[in-house]
Amino acid sequence: MSPKSPVRAADLRGVSRLAIDAVTGLTDLVEAMHHNIGSASSMVGIAPKGRTSGITGMVYGSIRGVTRMVGGGLDSLLARLNSLLGEGASPPTREALIAVLNGVLGDYLVATGNPLAIPMTLRLDGRPLNLATGRMNAVAVRARAHPGKLLILVHGLCMSDQQWTRHGHDHGAALARDLGYTPLYLHYNSGLHVSTNGREFASMLEALVHAWPVPVTDLTIVGHSMGGLVARSACHFGHAAGHTWPRVLRHLIFLGTPHHGAPLERGGNWVDLLLSVSPYSAPLARLGKIRSAGVTDLRYGLLLDEDWEGRDRFARRRDARTPVPLPAGVGCYAIAVTTGAAAGDARDRMLGDGLVPLASALGRHPKPERALPIPEENQWVRYGMNHLDLLSSPEVYAQIRRWLEAAQRKG
Repeated sequence: MSPKSPVRAADLRGVSRLAIDAVTGLTDLVEAMHHNIGSASSMVGIAPKGRTSGITGMVYGSIRGVTRMVGGGLDSLLARLNSLLGEGASPPTREALIAVLNGVLGDYLVATGNPLAIPMTLRLDGRPLNLATGRMNAVAVRARAHPGKLLILVHGLCMSDQQWTRHGHDHGAALARDLGYTPLYLHYNSGLHVSTNGREFASMLEALVHAWPVPVTDLTIVGHSMGGLVARSACHFGHAAGHTWPRVLRHLIFLGTPHHGAPLERGGNWVDLLLSVSPYSAPLARLGKIRSAGVTDLRYGLLLDEDWEGRDRFARRRDARTPVPLPAGVGCYAIAVTTGAAAGDARDRMLGDGLVPLASALGRHPKPERALPIPEENQWVRYGMNHLDLLSSPEVYAQIRRWLEAAQRKG
């Protein structure tokens, strides 16, 4: 397989596993509907338990058995193919596709050992850093103006580190050019719980500051969308573990971060509830429950394990998350945009930036204990822009640069 091919041998193996799982899951769903219809259930109420019996049950069981047998043989064949062909470079098209798949099914990919699951890495100049062995690209580090000034960029849901480049612009590359930062890009499975990623990110930052070839004096994190939640979660876990890196953290910049959740996930939760009202539609509710833990965390912006452990994450419930304060002594900044032409107009109220409402992106909340005290001078709002424009807008970049330049002059 050519190194330039967008598909790897391991990808074929991962996709084949998903296909087998999908056929098995669809068989279960159809059998459940068949069972509920055959039991003459009332239109509204609780679906009866159990599966079909007799010849019908044997047919469904045979389908599942044959599917698993074929899947096992195909997986074994592709494993051998993978060892023979090896892996080539990963082009942007593949990275984008795998990122979306991980955002939607990332927790399932990890639970089933699927090779499509993305492992968390930090990348420098497009190459992953090997923090375990302390191997760094020392030449690239020495070539930079201020190698001790690190900028970590954390992407959002269903995205990859390569998607920080949009319309020819990359905030990280621009800040390296203009302010001398060394930009590193976090690549992670956005379908995992935010707290799972936050804890691992905190440990990775601790390994980074100890392995970096020169002392780290200035650490700045820019998080887009979910990336801001992962950064806040990492700050919590880093502080709790007594890590070193929070002492050099100077700035947290949030770009369209849903600090208090996103209404689209809450809408998905209502779909689950409505489908489960009737035993005839209840099996279809399983389709809504394929969305990942990362997605359901966005309902209210969950940052901690205790906010989801031991709970049905698809159940309808109120916002009972544990408030997580902003890290003390760190300059925190929030940029929010809206598709509306003015605050409070129809597009602003209904769509926000397309995913995140203004109030959530700015950390505002009617309950004071949940509101994030980001100073007014550290907030910036623009109209007529969408969620992805935050990655490429010259105005957004200019504001980030102004904040960091002003902080440097003070420091």
